[in-house]
Amino acid sequence: QVVLVESGGGLVQAGGTLRLACAASGPTYSTAAMGWFRQAPGKEREFVATISWNGGSTSYAESVKGRFTISRNNAKNTVYLQMNSLLPEDTAVYYCAARAFGAEYKYWGQGTQVTVSS
Repeated sequence: QVVLVESGGGLVQAGGTLRLACAASGPTYSTAAMGWFRQAPGKEREFVATISWNGGSTSYAESVKGRFTISRNNAKNTVYLQMNSLLPEDTAVYYCAARAFGAEYKYWGQGTQVTVSS
């Protein structure tokens, strides 16, 4: 029912900025909450940030607090991840995910590569 398409990944220098976007299609009840996750080579997927349906509530992993900002534009059905002060350890494949109210994350994008050079 839901298709998520990510964009905005790329290669940046340490200290640089990047903004990821996730365009969602499907019933709005299936995308009540959106989130970003990432997976570095050889590591498990980890939580990065989440945002509620109206953008009123957000949460972040401790490792990205103060540097990353999640937002959404429901008119465009798009979620963003503004990434500032990027570090080499931020290098990973970033995935967009969606869930309905009271449900677990069920829908996932294909991921977009973010590489931060030293």
